Amino acid sequence: MNKKILKILEYDKVKSQFLNDLTTAQGKEELTELLPLTDQNKIQLLFDELSDFRILTQENGLLNLSKTTDLTEILRRLELDGELNGKEFVEIKKLVQLGVNIARYFDAAENVEIPTLQLTLDKVVDLSVLTKKLEIFDNAGSLYDNASSDLLRIRGAIKRYQSDIRKIMQEMLTKNLSVLTENVITIRNDRQVLPVKAENKNKIPGVVHDMSASGQTLYIEPNVVVALNNNLNQKRIEEKNEISRLYRELSAELKPYTTEIRQNAWLVGHIDLTRAKYLYLTKHKATIPTLTEEKDITLFEARHPLIDSNTVVANDIKFSADLNTIVITGPNTGGKTITLKTVGLLSALAQSGLPILAGEGSRVHLFDEIFADIGDEQSIEQSLSTFSSHMTNIVHILEKADDNSLVLFDELGAGTDPKEGAALAIAILEQLRRAGIKTIASTHYPELKAYGVETDSVINASMEFDIDKMQPTYHLQLGVPGRSNALEISRRLGLSAEIIKEASSQISDEEHDVNHMIQSLEEKTREVIKSANHIKKVERENIALHRDLTRVYNQINREREMELEKAHKEAQELVKKASLEAQEILKNLNDKATLKPHEIIAARAELEALAPTIDFSQNKVLKKAKAKRGLKQGAEVNVMSFGQRGKLIRLEKDGRWTVQMGSITTKLAESQFEVIETEEQKQAKTKNITKKVSSKVKAQLDLRGLRYEEAELELDNYIDQALLANLMQITIVHGIGTGVIREMVQKKLQKNRHIKSYEYAPINAGGSGATIAILK
Repeated sequence: MNKKILKILEYDKVKSQFLNDLTTAQGKEELTELLPLTDQNKIQLLFDELSDFRILTQENGLLNLSKTTDLTEILRRLELDGELNGKEFVEIKKLVQLGVNIARYFDAAENVEIPTLQLTLDKVVDLSVLTKKLEIFDNAGSLYDNASSDLLRIRGAIKRYQSDIRKIMQEMLTKNLSVLTENVITIRNDRQVLPVKAENKNKIPGVVHDMSASGQTLYIEPNVVVALNNNLNQKRIEEKNEISRLYRELSAELKPYTTEIRQNAWLVGHIDLTRAKYLYLTKHKATIPTLTEEKDITLFEARHPLIDSNTVVANDIKFSADLNTIVITGPNTGGKTITLKTVGLLSALAQSGLPILAGEGSRVHLFDEIFADIGDEQSIEQSLSTFSSHMTNIVHILEKADDNSLVLFDELGAGTDPKEGAALAIAILEQLRRAGIKTIASTHYPELKAYGVETDSVINASMEFDIDKMQPTYHLQLGVPGRSNALEISRRLGLSAEIIKEASSQISDEEHDVNHMIQSLEEKTREVIKSANHIKKVERENIALHRDLTRVYNQINREREMELEKAHKEAQELVKKASLEAQEILKNLNDKATLKPHEIIAARAELEALAPTIDFSQNKVLKKAKAKRGLKQGAEVNVMSFGQRGKLIRLEKDGRWTVQMGSITTKLAESQFEVIETEEQKQAKTKNITKKVSSKVKAQLDLRGLRYEEAELELDNYIDQALLANLMQITIVHGIGTGVIREMVQKKLQKNRHIKSYEYAPINAGGSGATIAILK
């Protein structure tokens, strides 16, 4: 996509809004190089990764990332057999450790399916082997003493020499205070020296390393520590050589991993950018748009990202596939230019895989190019007037645009004679329409209003103006051309009635009728918008409720599966134990030549007794299930292991039934027989069965200590659960604090249609630190 349009749309300024949430140098580099794409698969992949990251974060908390630096030059030097220094090793260590931490976070994640993001994670190379190699450095880039046995020995000797020297120098300082200029030990040429008065230099034999500017002080290293200092310097040289050796060896060991480190660096940056997108998504209430190939641009509650969120006006922009051109009319400073830029900018951001400031359900088409003629491009150097510069740009656009381009014109045809300008504007729009090129144009010319009404695939639009307040509202009205308000505005500003009447007489009846028609359309449009907004609000509430119920349902299923898995493992252990005892019983049976029927039944009962005994007598749900199967005293059953009919006598405490088969009775598990259904039971199966579910929900929710987003989510979930549990009254404890959580609770309760009333709790029950709500 051409860089000129990105500059006009201020694309880079919007990208910079993501910078504050990026922590890695690699993530910042990827953002800097990010440009709109035209490959739908690549864009969808970015959106799917963002969706997966949102699900992951909601279930497992936000991924924490540490700062990293650009490793490009460091890795290049490694590949050229260069020797790194301590700080450079630490930068690699940070990157490697961050990759390990990310892998651990995703491995520990629970209750989520993130197939697209998992593809990225699978590319992260396990470099934990390097973590151990780099553990010899502290965070400042210094080697720990135990980095090698030689380094440990050398530094131990250095510490001993330093201690001995310090001890001797302190003794000499104490004994020779009268010959010193100061009561201190100083350093000259990396050696400890004493500041001796020049006239007393012979009283402390030693090496003079320096002299003060006045010549009154000599800095002398006493002879008694010269040998120790020499030994100390020698050890320091050995330390330096040992450090250099370790650097060379470690550099050589890291060289084979440069490709993997570089790959991990990119992946870490990519995950960091995905994280920044998620934070932008939640912070600005942005959305992930749907990509479409049908030339459909539908933006609900679209907002320009560079306008303050407290003042920006959201607009629904519906540029459907059956439309080719939108002609926007309206007063100056009414928002026409911002509307054009919003459409172009949100399209470019979406094609970059970035979330956009629009509502759920928004759709964007992927354009190969976006062209725009916006703003005053008058050129003094080329001696071009405003009209000439615009026309030069328009000629370029007409040459380059094709049927998969988006064209934006601001004040098309302006800067010349109105009649000629209008004629040119219509001709330009008509050529683009015939070529099937999506176009949005703003204009002041009334002739283009008629063009919008009379031409297929073209629609009028306008920016609303509030006559009563004498100011634009910045709301876009699709299907309604802008009407002239000049006479009404002049009258309100005090122009005499005589002049207004004279001017009005100059306007034809047709123009008066058109203005009245536009006014009527504006009123009807406002009514439709109001109804549509209400419908969207209800739809959003239903979507939120469905999402919350789905999450609770999935959580219940997960807990159920975990319990079943636990029970399965316990059962396996019991079966294994029972199997060993069963083998012993079977061995005893084989030792007997013949067995009588009652002995066989007794042996079977002995085997059955090995099954775990569980008291199901208190399980009401199980009792209902048994009753549904017809398991009751006196029921006729078919005993499968014997191939005989029997009758249920009674239910034992261990969950088994005593069954009468002729003159023989035995205890059998339910899996060993089948109920012989009666006609009444067969008919009962066809009846509908209703199930009542009760839920135990506490009447109080405590939000203290939670972050804003967490508290908001907890409150939504709690109200849903309270409604399902048929609670009449609930208490939300939010504390006093800064009042942010309390304000959020009040707003939520006010907007919720299921809340009848709410008020602060009594003084003895928390006062303004808690809110009591009555449910409908």
